[in-house]
Amino acid sequence: MIRDLLTSAKTIAVVGLSTQPWKAAHSVPASLKAAGYKVIPVHLTATEILGEKAYRSLLDVPDKIDIVNVFRPADETPAIAEQAVRVGAGALWLQLGIANDRAREIAEAGGLAYVEDRCIAVERSMLGL
Repeated sequence: MIRDLLTSAKTIAVVGLSTQPWKAAHSVPASLKAAGYKVIPVHLTATEILGEKAYRSLLDVPDKIDIVNVFRPADETPAIAEQAVRVGAGALWLQLGIANDRAREIAEAGGLAYVEDRCIAVERSMLGL
């Protein structure tokens, strides 16, 4: 499933993409952008990150989203899952160290593929993508 997600996805919205280059929440999305994915920053206060317009919420993103990649605390993920379902995203991916049973339930009930506690960049590397 992960290989299929990563090879079919074109657009990845990153909730919690950091403005600080030394953080994984910045370097991981930067590596996705360098690999050719369209990366859409979702950030409460920034207007632009990685040269891309940032949106305050998934609900504000005008593009079709293939994967919602999350760099936020686990207790925030159910609300993010609800937004991901509302916008018709293809998958919800919680980064390494982030897992939430309620987010999984919401995502799966909404028809989204679900990945938790895995780094999207590490998975790409392990699959040779």
